[in-house]
Amino acid sequence: MTTALTDWPSITAGGFPVPEAVPASRLAGELSAMLVSPDPVVRDDHAYTAAARWIREGVLDDVLDELGDRAAERFAHPEVQARAFAPLLLSCVLTRSAAVPGLVTEAATERWYAAFSAWYPAEEDTRGWDDTLGWLHAVAHGADAAAAFAKALPGRRTDLLELCARRMTAPGAAHRYEQLEDARLARALTRVLQAPGLRADEATGWLDVVADALEGGGPGPVPVWAFNTFATLQSLHLHLNRGIAGEDAPPHAAAVAARVVDLLRLPCYWLA
Repeated sequence: MTTALTDWPSITAGGFPVPEAVPASRLAGELSAMLVSPDPVVRDDHAYTAAARWIREGVLDDVLDELGDRAAERFAHPEVQARAFAPLLLSCVLTRSAAVPGLVTEAATERWYAAFSAWYPAEEDTRGWDDTLGWLHAVAHGADAAAAFAKALPGRRTDLLELCARRMTAPGAAHRYEQLEDARLARALTRVLQAPGLRADEATGWLDVVADALEGGGPGPVPVWAFNTFATLQSLHLHLNRGIAGEDAPPHAAAVAARVVDLLRLPCYWLA
């Protein structure tokens, strides 16, 4: 881990002024190291808040590739907080690169996507919150990254929809979604579906993954993965019908919502 030379508590207390004497490469190293910390004050209050603000403001434009590569490497980290915060940092990098085209190459974005897509449906620790580690939110943070990748790599839109479907239906899930994980995943799906040029069959086809997972279900307790799936589908239906404030509705929202209702009739047979 990089030894921090920057007085992060003072920077936080001062509203995150940029330390002019510290090179961007050094800031990137310190921030990346702190984003692995099990201490939520160090990780969330200091590192992530600073990184998100300074990336958005362009302070770290010269080291976006470095930040992205460090984040992608963390998907294989043994500690959950490191893995869970990697997609959040990638979301910041991808959002900045979308605002200023040319800052990040497509090759780098594809490299990060490969690491992300291998991790997201396979992550086993899907707790939203831990009393010691604080916010983990792997599902929600991954959902944010999926939406950011959809803008950065429009050719991956259908892959991303299926990736989110595999996340919600992951059979080994040990934790029910909480802390609005299902809503964050539904918001990401809605944003991927907003993409212009998406055909109707592409907009609805990813739900075949969900239908296949649910096929053969019978009476008895609802498995954790099925609970997560139904919760996400309900949230997605709400997002499709109400929309996201200030954003365009997905072109095929009605068709996707109709398919979602068909799946929700499996547990809720009384739906009209």
